[in-house]
Amino acid sequence: KNPILKPIKQNKWEARSTFNPAAIYLDNKVHIVYRAVSENNISTLGYAVSKDGINIDYKAKEPIYKPREDFESSGCEDPRLTQIGNYIYMLYTAYNVTAVPRVALTKITVKDFLENNWNWSKPILISPPGISDKDACLFPEKINKKYYIVHRIESEIDMCTLDDLEFKGKNRYLEENNWMGPRKGWWDYRKVGAGPPPIKTKDGWILLYHGIAEDHSYSIGAVLLDLKNPLKILARTYEPIFKPEADYEKTGDVPNVVFPCGAVMKDNMIYLYYGGGDKVTGVATMEINLLLKKLKLCRC
Repeated sequence: KNPILKPIKQNKWEARSTFNPAAIYLDNKVHIVYRAVSENNISTLGYAVSKDGINIDYKAKEPIYKPREDFESSGCEDPRLTQIGNYIYMLYTAYNVTAVPRVALTKITVKDFLENNWNWSKPILISPPGISDKDACLFPEKINKKYYIVHRIESEIDMCTLDDLEFKGKNRYLEENNWMGPRKGWWDYRKVGAGPPPIKTKDGWILLYHGIAEDHSYSIGAVLLDLKNPLKILARTYEPIFKPEADYEKTGDVPNVVFPCGAVMKDNMIYLYYGGGDKVTGVATMEINLLLKKLKLCRC
């Protein structure tokens, strides 16, 4: 039934594309927050709900999140959602044509989110000025009393630890740690970027990520991280676990792209929500045990 979300020409705010969706499982439903691009190329965030993870049961008529600050005046892009306690944190790319893209953070209570009261907190920039930074996601729990955030600076993935999520004083911006880079001659040769927030398993954290090949195609792979020290990479897939094959993935505003931003666990299945061709939203499923089995064959 893919794509599950497509542009709607009658709605100017999502007339060009609807893609790169975050996803979170709450109240026995999958809640999808997707990037919607208007006729004049401004990105806002739309909202949809699915009971079974595939069929859309409800879709908001208007954006649930719009640019509010100067640093995001040209758009809010590629969200990731993480629940910690009573809050849902959203990390996204804030874009202003006069500056490089940077990572922004906002939050909302779980109660307001479920009731569709879109009372998002005032957004703040959390990546350093003057450095292109995207694809940020927050681990769903503290580890060794620290918060962990994954983000992408230029062509590689970084991971940093934080005592809190206030981003004040000396800890105002994310750190650069040169954590995981592209692999020359591999499917992720040109660039790598984090996908959805990591998934916790008994064998470690699974982080799905996108890689760009020499021919500029985007595919998806996975790494397995140590439960107690996520900076330690236990395994990394040798080949993509998902790559562009369908027409809507091989064509679009940018051809040959599958770009993951959201994933939920449901009945031992990973439901992966992704952008196809920078145009539409698709969902793919995989048994988590199969992915773990594959990762164990790709030990670092």
